[in-house]
Formats: sequence, structure tokens, C-alpha cells
Amino acid sequence: MRFLLDDEHREFARSLDALLKAADTPAVVRAWSTGDHEPGRALWGRLAEAGVFGLAVPEEQDGLGFRPVELAVVFTELGRHAVPGPLVETVAAAVLLGRLGDRHTTWLRGMASGKTVATLCPPGDDSPYALDADVADLVLVVTGDTLRAAESTGPVQPSVDPARRLFRPTGGTVLAEGPQVRRAVAPAADVAALATAAQALGVGRALLDRTVAHVRARHQFGRPVGSFQAIKHRLADVLISLEFTEPLVHAAALSLASAAADSGRDIAAAKSTAGDAVRLAARTALQCYGAVGYTDELDLSLWIRKAHALRTAWGTPSACRARVLIP
Repeated sequence: MRFLLDDEHREFARSLDALLKAADTPAVVRAWSTGDHEPGRALWGRLAEAGVFGLAVPEEQDGLGFRPVELAVVFTELGRHAVPGPLVETVAAAVLLGRLGDRHTTWLRGMASGKTVATLCPPGDDSPYALDADVADLVLVVTGDTLRAAESTGPVQPSVDPARRLFRPTGGTVLAEGPQVRRAVAPAADVAALATAAQALGVGRALLDRTVAHVRARHQFGRPVGSFQAIKHRLADVLISLEFTEPLVHAAALSLASAAADSGRDIAAAKSTAGDAVRLAARTALQCYGAVGYTDELDLSLWIRKAHALRTAWGTPSACRARVLIP
């Protein structure tokens, strides 16, 4: 099967790219890292107006319906521009609540419009933290067959990416319980893994673009650094890795859209491959820039730190590979 984005998908991506370029996302990321959410919330509203969050909300709740392919397109652009916030968690929460019936209509409409920011603590004991819970209007925690809205988040926890602020939610009001919660969590987690894989792909693309521009501009021995064979080989390896990742992300989105029986394995394959690709892109960028690439003053560091965080978010490489290999 051959799949290529159509003209509508490409135009959607271009419009998001233009919106995010105009938003000065590095400044938004730096403000978010310090707890200043105002610029980020303003950008969140513009993304909602563009229909980003409606792609995970049913049409009956003022959304656009569940559209995995469009979500993959969106999150690739969000990663390319390093947009901060619980973007993945909000769409995952929308999928989760959408599968639990009409009792959560208010939350879903708020998510589609951008008025409600939600975060979702990944189910299980491996990741007990909720992303950006301090700015979220709704903090969801799943424990077994129980879904609750947390009331307290505690202090911010250390994170490899300062723009990904982690909190440990506690307490809360029970929103739903029973086997239907467990059934709704699985597709929500799959959506989160797919969106994270697409986000990692976008981060990798941005790192490659910035590194290529740098090695063209930097000179040694009277020549651009990018003309050296060793640099060319490293960048070619990154490009190949990203080129292999993109069709896997799109295939996983198509698989999820068609509710294929093996969609979970397709998503896990995409997530694992995207994690490896973005790590290679980050390592190569740092090697080509030198130690300056990791300094706070250089925008590149915003993408490098996000790359490391996304690699393990919503599915570690080992967990994803196990899901692919073990039916």
C-alpha cells in the first residue's frame, strides 16, 4: 500500500507552520519553562481556532470527529516548532472521555474550543506524573477501572526538558468506574503514543534543518564544515532515519483510523522508530554544533531537550518493541 498526504493535508500543515512561525515559539517555550503560561495559553487558543483539538472530539460535541491522519500531520508541525504544553495529553483525554458517554460533554466542548486544557497521567505505575498539571483545567488519573479528576498536584518534579513540567497528582473526584474505563483507556493511550511519535518526527526534522543550516554557515580551514565527508555521512544517517520514520507514523495513523486489529503494534513500531530517529538527530546536532548546542542561550537546546523527553513519553523504546514482537 502506498500512502501520500493529499493537497488538503499539505495545506493544513503549511497553515500551521505559518501560524507557529509567527508565534515565536522559542520565546513561548522559555516562558512556559518558568511557569509563565500566558503566551502559551494564547497560542493554545489560536491552535484551537485552527481545529487542532477538535480532531479528537466527536462532532456531536462541537469537534471534527476522530481523525488520526490529521492528528499525525498536526503533531509533526507542533514538534517541528517545539510547542509546549499538554498537547498530546489533551487529545488523549478527549478520546478517553469521548468513549465514556455523554456525561462529559462540557469538558469535550471546552477542549475543542481551546477553553479547557487537560492532562492525563499515563496509566500504570511506571509514569506516575502528569504533564503541566499546574496549567491544566482538568487533570485525569486512571487507576485500574477508576477514572478520577485530581484535586492536588504537588510541587513540580525534575524533568530533562524544563518545558515539560511534571507533577504527581493526588486525591480527586471519581468521574467513572468499571470495565468501560479500562476499555476506553487503551485507545486513548494509543492516540497519545501516535501523537508523541509524530511530535518526535517533527522535532527530528527541525533538528536536522537547523544543523544543516549551521554546518553550511560555519567555516573551518577556509571551507564550510558541511563540505566535510564525515559531517555529510552523519547528516545523511539522520535524514534516512527520519525518512523511514515518516511512513511508519502515517501507516500507524491509517491503521488507527480503520480500527485495524493490529493498530496497536503499528503505533508501537512508529513510536519506537521515531524515538530512535529523534535521538540520533539530537546527538548529531550536538556533535555538529559542539557544546554550545546545549546552552540555554541557543534555541537548538529547546529541541534537543524535547527530543530526549519524547523518546520515553507514552511508551519507552523497550516497551514498544516488546509490543511489536509479542502479539
